[in-house]
Amino acid sequence: MSEQIADERFLASPVPAQVGGRAVRLIPHRTSDVEETLLPPDYQRILATVRQAAGRNMARQVGELLGVDVNVRAGLEPLRGKPVRLVDRGWLRKLPDGRFSTRL
Repeated sequence: MSEQIADERFLASPVPAQVGGRAVRLIPHRTSDVEETLLPPDYQRILATVRQAAGRNMARQVGELLGVDVNVRAGLEPLRGKPVRLVDRGWLRKLPDGRFSTRL
């Protein structure tokens, strides 16, 4: 069963990009040797926004702080997946109430 889960996770992971002839993930896992500056600019802005806001944030609040028109569904929906990717890679935490906060 665990082998099947590992295979499913591998297939669901994003296709690596080519940087300097090397395959890299666009959103690397957070480790002690990976700096925030390696994230794409949009993701760096999301991290900074969550960090600057008082308390925990929901995707709508992050979008407002980033200047995304949150009243238009097409503007907000792509933003919802980005904090989740940061959660999957260990950069943010998603709380049971759906809000995001920085990792300690």
